[in-house]
Amino acid sequence: MKDAFGAPQSLLVLGGTSEIGLATARRLIARRTRLVWLAGRPSPELTAAAESLRALGADVRAVPFDALDTESHEERLGKLFTEGDIDMVLLAFGVLGDQARDESDPPAAVRVAQTNYTGAVSAGLVCAQALQAQGHGSLVVLSSVAGERARRANFIYGSSKAGLDAFAQGLGDAMHGTGVHVMVVRPGFVRTRMTEGLPQAPLATTPEAVATAIELGLRRRSETVWVPGGLRVVMSALRHVPRGVFRRLPV
Repeated sequence: MKDAFGAPQSLLVLGGTSEIGLATARRLIARRTRLVWLAGRPSPELTAAAESLRALGADVRAVPFDALDTESHEERLGKLFTEGDIDMVLLAFGVLGDQARDESDPPAAVRVAQTNYTGAVSAGLVCAQALQAQGHGSLVVLSSVAGERARRANFIYGSSKAGLDAFAQGLGDAMHGTGVHVMVVRPGFVRTRMTEGLPQAPLATTPEAVATAIELGLRRRSETVWVPGGLRVVMSALRHVPRGVFRRLPV
Protein backbone atom coordinates (compact mmCIF):
# COMPACT_ATOMS: atom_id res chain seq x y z
CA MET A 1 0.00 0.00 0.00
CA LYS A 2 1.12 3.51 -0.73
CA ASP A 3 0.49 4.60 2.85
CA ALA A 4 2.00 1.55 4.52
CA PHE A 5 3.64 1.78 7.92
CA GLY A 6 2.18 5.19 8.67
CA ALA A 7 4.31 6.88 6.01
CA PRO A 8 2.00 8.24 3.30
CA GLN A 9 3.44 9.36 -0.01
CA SER A 10 0.76 12.04 -0.40
CA LEU A 11 -0.96 14.22 2.19
CA LEU A 12 -3.89 16.62 2.15
CA VAL A 13 -4.05 19.10 5.03
CA LEU A 14 -7.44 20.73 5.49
CA GLY A 15 -6.51 23.91 7.32
CA GLY A 16 -3.29 24.63 5.48
CA THR A 17 -1.92 27.14 7.99
CA SER A 18 -2.62 24.97 11.06
CA GLU A 19 0.51 24.74 13.18
CA ILE A 20 -0.30 21.13 14.05
CA GLY A 21 -1.00 20.37 10.41
CA LEU A 22 2.31 21.87 9.28
CA ALA A 23 4.27 20.14 12.05
CA THR A 24 2.73 16.85 10.94
CA ALA A 25 3.58 17.56 7.30
CA ARG A 26 7.20 18.33 8.20
CA ARG A 27 7.50 15.09 10.13
CA LEU A 28 6.00 13.01 7.34
CA ILE A 29 8.11 14.72 4.65
CA ALA A 30 11.20 13.73 6.63
CA ARG A 31 10.12 10.10 6.23
CA ARG A 32 8.35 9.43 2.95
CA THR A 33 5.78 12.04 1.95
CA ARG A 34 6.54 13.73 -1.36
CA LEU A 35 3.28 15.44 -2.35
CA VAL A 36 1.43 17.78 0.00
CA TRP A 37 -1.79 19.64 -0.62
CA LEU A 38 -2.37 22.60 1.71
CA ALA A 39 -6.04 23.56 1.60
CA GLY A 40 -7.06 26.84 3.14
CA ARG A 41 -8.21 30.37 2.52
CA PRO A 42 -5.81 32.13 0.12
CA SER A 43 -3.49 34.33 2.18
CA PRO A 44 0.18 35.28 2.57
CA GLU A 45 0.30 32.81 5.47
CA LEU A 46 -0.84 29.93 3.26
CA THR A 47 1.71 30.88 0.60
CA ALA A 48 4.49 31.04 3.19
CA ALA A 49 3.46 27.67 4.63
CA ALA A 50 3.69 26.08 1.21
CA GLU A 51 7.11 27.61 0.57
CA SER A 52 8.41 26.37 3.92
CA LEU A 53 7.46 22.78 3.04
CA ARG A 54 8.89 23.04 -0.48
CA ALA A 55 12.20 23.94 1.11
CA LEU A 56 12.15 20.46 2.67
CA GLY A 57 11.99 18.83 -0.74
CA ALA A 58 8.28 18.15 -1.16
CA ASP A 59 6.00 19.01 -4.05
CA VAL A 60 3.56 21.36 -2.30
CA ARG A 61 0.38 22.75 -3.79
CA ALA A 62 -1.77 25.37 -2.06
CA VAL A 63 -5.46 25.17 -2.93
CA PRO A 64 -8.43 27.31 -1.88
CA PHE A 65 -10.68 25.83 0.79
CA ASP A 66 -13.17 27.42 3.18
CA ALA A 67 -14.68 25.27 5.93
CA LEU A 68 -17.78 27.48 5.99
CA ASP A 69 -18.41 27.17 2.25
CA THR A 70 -19.78 23.65 2.48
CA GLU A 71 -21.46 23.84 -0.92
CA SER A 72 -18.03 23.97 -2.56
CA HIS A 73 -16.49 21.04 -0.68
CA GLU A 74 -17.60 18.21 -2.94
CA GLU A 75 -16.37 19.93 -6.08
CA ARG A 76 -13.10 21.37 -4.76
CA LEU A 77 -11.97 18.47 -2.61
CA GLY A 78 -13.27 15.85 -4.98
CA LYS A 79 -11.22 17.42 -7.76
CA LEU A 80 -8.00 16.83 -5.83
CA PHE A 81 -8.63 13.10 -5.73
CA THR A 82 -9.12 13.01 -9.51
CA GLU A 83 -5.51 14.12 -9.89
CA GLY A 84 -4.18 11.02 -8.14
CA ASP A 85 -4.48 9.01 -4.95
CA ILE A 86 -4.18 10.83 -1.65
CA ASP A 87 -2.87 8.54 1.06
CA MET A 88 -3.73 10.68 4.08
CA VAL A 89 -6.12 13.51 4.86
CA LEU A 90 -5.54 15.56 8.00
CA LEU A 91 -8.59 17.53 9.09
CA ALA A 92 -6.83 20.26 11.04
CA PHE A 93 -8.99 23.37 10.76
CA GLY A 94 -10.90 24.90 13.67
CA VAL A 95 -11.46 28.05 15.67
CA LEU A 96 -11.39 28.58 19.42
CA GLY A 97 -13.69 31.59 19.53
CA ASP A 98 -14.03 33.92 22.50
CA GLN A 99 -16.32 32.33 25.08
CA ALA A 100 -17.11 35.53 27.00
CA ARG A 101 -17.95 37.43 23.82
CA ASP A 102 -19.66 34.60 22.00
CA GLU A 103 -22.14 33.95 24.81
CA SER A 104 -23.66 37.37 24.13
CA ASP A 105 -23.17 37.19 20.36
CA PRO A 106 -25.11 34.19 19.01
CA PRO A 107 -23.94 34.67 15.38
CA ALA A 108 -20.33 34.47 16.57
CA ALA A 109 -21.12 31.32 18.54
CA VAL A 110 -22.78 29.82 15.48
CA ARG A 111 -19.67 30.56 13.43
CA VAL A 112 -17.58 28.54 15.88
CA ALA A 113 -20.04 25.64 15.65
CA GLN A 114 -20.28 25.80 11.87
CA THR A 115 -16.51 25.86 11.42
CA ASN A 116 -15.62 23.18 13.93
CA TYR A 117 -18.54 20.84 13.35
CA THR A 118 -20.64 21.50 10.25
CA GLY A 119 -17.65 22.30 8.05
CA ALA A 120 -15.81 19.25 9.38
CA VAL A 121 -18.78 16.95 8.77
CA SER A 122 -19.00 18.14 5.18
CA ALA A 123 -15.29 17.93 4.41
CA GLY A 124 -14.89 14.70 6.35
CA LEU A 125 -17.62 12.91 4.43
CA VAL A 126 -16.35 14.12 1.06
CA CYS A 127 -12.83 12.93 1.81
CA ALA A 128 -13.90 9.64 3.39
CA GLN A 129 -15.96 8.77 0.32
CA ALA A 130 -13.04 9.64 -1.96
CA LEU A 131 -10.63 7.54 0.11
CA GLN A 132 -13.09 4.65 0.01
CA ALA A 133 -13.40 4.96 -3.77
CA GLN A 134 -9.63 4.71 -4.19
CA GLY A 135 -9.57 1.74 -1.80
CA HIS A 136 -7.10 2.94 0.82
CA GLY A 137 -5.99 5.86 2.94
CA SER A 138 -6.19 7.46 6.36
CA LEU A 139 -8.41 10.27 7.60
CA VAL A 140 -6.98 11.90 10.72
CA VAL A 141 -9.36 14.19 12.60
CA LEU A 142 -8.07 16.71 15.14
CA SER A 143 -10.55 16.69 17.99
CA SER A 144 -9.82 17.96 21.51
CA VAL A 145 -10.07 16.88 25.14
CA ALA A 146 -12.40 19.89 25.45
CA GLY A 147 -15.05 17.72 23.83
CA GLU A 148 -14.90 15.11 26.57
CA ARG A 149 -16.91 17.19 29.03
CA ALA A 150 -18.29 20.71 28.64
CA ARG A 151 -16.61 23.26 30.90
CA ARG A 152 -18.01 26.64 31.88
CA ALA A 153 -14.90 28.34 30.51
CA ASN A 154 -15.28 27.08 26.92
CA PHE A 155 -18.51 25.15 26.46
CA ILE A 156 -19.21 26.61 23.01
CA TYR A 157 -15.89 25.38 21.63
CA GLY A 158 -16.09 22.20 23.69
CA SER A 159 -19.55 21.32 22.45
CA SER A 160 -18.47 21.76 18.83
CA LYS A 161 -15.52 19.42 19.42
CA ALA A 162 -17.78 16.92 21.19
CA GLY A 163 -19.94 16.79 18.10
CA LEU A 164 -16.90 16.45 15.85
CA ASP A 165 -15.48 13.66 18.00
CA ALA A 166 -18.72 11.68 17.94
CA PHE A 167 -19.01 12.16 14.19
CA ALA A 168 -15.44 10.98 13.58
CA GLN A 169 -15.91 7.89 15.74
CA GLY A 170 -19.07 6.97 13.85
CA LEU A 171 -17.36 7.62 10.53
CA GLY A 172 -14.56 5.29 11.60
CA ASP A 173 -17.10 2.56 12.26
CA ALA A 174 -18.73 3.21 8.89
CA MET A 175 -15.36 2.94 7.12
CA HIS A 176 -14.28 -0.23 8.93
CA GLY A 177 -13.45 -2.94 6.44
CA THR A 178 -13.28 -0.58 3.46
CA GLY A 179 -9.54 0.01 3.54
CA VAL A 180 -10.01 3.50 5.04
CA HIS A 181 -8.50 4.15 8.46
CA VAL A 182 -10.07 6.93 10.56
CA MET A 183 -8.09 8.17 13.54
CA VAL A 184 -9.34 10.67 16.12
CA VAL A 185 -6.66 12.78 17.83
CA ARG A 186 -7.50 14.41 21.17
CA PRO A 187 -4.84 16.91 22.21
CA GLY A 188 -4.99 18.86 25.40
CA PHE A 189 -3.86 22.48 25.60
CA VAL A 190 -1.52 23.06 22.66
CA ARG A 191 0.80 26.05 22.65
CA THR A 192 -0.07 27.70 19.32
CA ARG A 193 -1.15 31.08 17.97
CA MET A 194 -4.74 30.10 18.75
CA THR A 195 -4.04 29.72 22.47
CA GLU A 196 -1.57 32.60 22.76
CA GLY A 197 -2.38 34.78 25.75
CA LEU A 198 -4.48 32.13 27.50
CA PRO A 199 -3.46 30.72 30.89
CA GLN A 200 -1.48 27.55 30.25
CA ALA A 201 -3.27 24.40 31.34
CA PRO A 202 -1.64 21.40 33.03
CA LEU A 203 -0.13 18.84 30.65
CA ALA A 204 0.22 21.47 27.92
CA THR A 205 1.82 20.22 24.73
CA THR A 206 3.23 21.48 21.43
CA PRO A 207 2.37 21.05 17.73
CA GLU A 208 5.50 18.96 17.29
CA ALA A 209 4.44 16.58 20.09
CA VAL A 210 1.02 16.19 18.50
CA ALA A 211 2.67 15.49 15.13
CA THR A 212 4.83 12.79 16.73
CA ALA A 213 1.74 11.20 18.28
CA ILE A 214 -0.07 11.30 14.93
CA GLU A 215 2.78 9.53 13.16
CA LEU A 216 2.95 6.85 15.87
CA GLY A 217 -0.82 6.42 15.75
CA LEU A 218 -0.69 5.92 11.99
CA ARG A 219 1.98 3.27 12.32
CA ARG A 220 -0.07 1.46 14.96
CA ARG A 221 -3.35 1.94 13.05
CA SER A 222 -4.78 3.49 16.22
CA GLU A 223 -8.37 4.68 16.27
CA THR A 224 -7.95 7.20 19.10
CA VAL A 225 -4.83 9.10 20.15
CA TRP A 226 -4.49 11.25 23.28
CA VAL A 227 -1.78 13.92 23.50
CA PRO A 228 -0.17 13.65 25.95
CA GLY A 229 -1.17 10.08 26.68
CA GLY A 230 -1.77 10.76 30.37
CA LEU A 231 -4.83 12.84 29.51
CA ARG A 232 -6.75 9.66 28.84
CA VAL A 233 -6.70 8.79 32.55
CA VAL A 234 -7.37 12.38 33.63
CA MET A 235 -10.39 12.80 31.37
CA SER A 236 -11.75 9.38 32.28
CA ALA A 237 -11.82 10.52 35.89
CA LEU A 238 -13.30 13.95 35.10
CA ARG A 239 -16.15 12.41 33.11
CA HIS A 240 -17.39 10.71 36.28
CA VAL A 241 -17.11 13.66 38.68
CA PRO A 242 -20.60 14.67 39.91
CA ARG A 243 -21.82 17.80 38.17
CA GLY A 244 -22.11 19.84 41.36
CA VAL A 245 -18.49 19.05 42.22
CA PHE A 246 -17.31 19.59 38.64
CA ARG A 247 -18.69 23.14 38.66
CA ARG A 248 -16.37 24.05 41.50
CA LEU A 249 -13.23 22.58 40.00
CA PRO A 250 -10.64 25.02 38.55
CA VAL A 251 -10.83 23.54 35.04
